Amino acid sequence: MWACGDEKDTKPSAVKEATVLKDSTSVPVQEEKPFKLNEENAIDFFFDYQKGLEVNKVKVTTNHGEFTIELFDNVPYHKANFIYLTRQGYFNNTQFHRVVKNFIIQGGNSDDAETSAKRRKIGRYLLPPDTRKGHKHHRGIVSMPSSENDNPHKLASPYEFFIVVTKPGSYHLDNDYTPFGKVISGMDVVDKINQQDVGKGDWPEQNVYIEKVEVL
Repeated sequence: MWACGDEKDTKPSAVKEATVLKDSTSVPVQEEKPFKLNEENAIDFFFDYQKGLEVNKVKVTTNHGEFTIELFDNVPYHKANFIYLTRQGYFNNTQFHRVVKNFIIQGGNSDDAETSAKRRKIGRYLLPPDTRKGHKHHRGIVSMPSSENDNPHKLASPYEFFIVVTKPGSYHLDNDYTPFGKVISGMDVVDKINQQDVGKGDWPEQNVYIEKVEVL
């Protein structure tokens, strides 16, 4: 409809209204909601995602150097989760936010708003533990911490990971946490990070940045 005296706009517009014209009939455009992981769909998603997933190595670049992780094929959900988050760019610009000398370094979190925003975009979910595949928490093992929420079943927090520094290992962690990979090169960088001075809550006094994580 046009008001009296208005000129008729003969140019099609895709901006003013969310409609498309087809055979002179207006059809509403349905905007697809962005996919988010949640407690209901995460397991099915990673079950499908891990099918045919042949890559099993990632390179972690930090402001102290880089190291390479090999992911275990027989822990498929945790491996798929780490690959998926890596490809989503989640770990880039996060930090090793917890350092316990001669024990572990823990990464995947940060105190900036960008990391929280990335988590909200990807979704909120946990992963079940998978501790019976024969992997022990030897030095250099990469494992997944459990959620800090009310969590009697030790469900894993998918956005974080820790690396064992203890020699020869920290075997009291077996049966509670899921090892899903191991450092195969650059363990000296892991040790360097583990020797950083820390403050309250084991957070390094000088931020240790994960600059980039990439699939090899």
